[in-house]
Amino acid sequence: MSIDEALSQSIEQLGEPAVLATGGLLIGLLFGLFAQRSRFCMRAAVVESSMGTLGEKTAVWLLAFGMAVLGVQSLVLMGLLDAQASRWMSGPASVSGALIGGLVFGVGMVLTRGCPSRLIVLSSNGNLRALLCGLIFAVVAQATIAGPLAPLRALANSMWAMDPGPMRSLLARWGLGSEMGLLVGLALLALASFVAFRSGTRKPWLWAGGLGVGLTVVAAWGFSQWVARHSFEPLQVHGLTFSAPSAQWLMRVLQSPAPEIGFEFGLVPGVALGALLGGLLGRELKLEGFHDGHSMRRYIAGAIFMGFGAVTAGGCALGAGVTGGSVFALSAWLSLLGMWSGATIMHLMLDGKPLLSGSAGQQASAAT
Repeated sequence: MSIDEALSQSIEQLGEPAVLATGGLLIGLLFGLFAQRSRFCMRAAVVESSMGTLGEKTAVWLLAFGMAVLGVQSLVLMGLLDAQASRWMSGPASVSGALIGGLVFGVGMVLTRGCPSRLIVLSSNGNLRALLCGLIFAVVAQATIAGPLAPLRALANSMWAMDPGPMRSLLARWGLGSEMGLLVGLALLALASFVAFRSGTRKPWLWAGGLGVGLTVVAAWGFSQWVARHSFEPLQVHGLTFSAPSAQWLMRVLQSPAPEIGFEFGLVPGVALGALLGGLLGRELKLEGFHDGHSMRRYIAGAIFMGFGAVTAGGCALGAGVTGGSVFALSAWLSLLGMWSGATIMHLMLDGKPLLSGSAGQQASAAT
């Protein structure tokens, strides 16, 4: 029996939701393991760059992004992924929402010292600050999707909406194909390698984890498309993201009947389990809490900003920045620009220092 036949039989026997949830669990487990062992974190990369240094944190993020771009564009070239069928190309999108949401998210990401995926990883390793921030993030994300913050999100998105179609793709706008996407992915991997070697980093998990995170993004796209092609019902192709899945898990706890299970049903617990496994391997499980009331207020404010910003921007640092960026969605790259800018500005405001260089910058980067 071929793999395609086995998948079709599984869908027929179990149904699309159960198959999607199983795939989400497995991909999430791998993501959690790779992200925990490599310390994958966009905020950490922003902090390094804002201080005038490029080190292993930046290298990990670039490895993941470059691998995601290279892998996803390879799927498109091989006819295994129809990027135009994804929500990034056919669903609601907005230039203003991407920029405003990205800026707000970036500010919150620095205040909480991590994006939503990083919060799940840290929570699994015993960080109670991350656990509280993750819960607040989910509450605010749901309030922004279909709650009291929804009108504010709609206002931000209505300022400059985008029409669906191929022009949402940066490659299509520039008259380029996925071959150029492959070159961009290779260039990002080359830059990541240069940064890693220049900083003297030789950690095996930095390379394996960074590339592994990127490959899980590719796997999510490919698996989603694979199920969609064998499904008896129309399914939208999607990749990894944590804003909507976090909100949906919250509603499963609070609402009856609960939302129908799908990819995100397995993704969130899968990431938690993978991060727990990574923490056990590295002997890094440790209970941590807030140091004082001031830091608690900072983290809570950051989680609120991130929840609103992620939904308004169309995704979190991974969902918009890496997943949406890997298909060259214009709105995703604008969100990434907003996130990076907002995080840089917020970090420099909190740090209260000019751009650093040399050993001083490296010490400050290590402290984050």
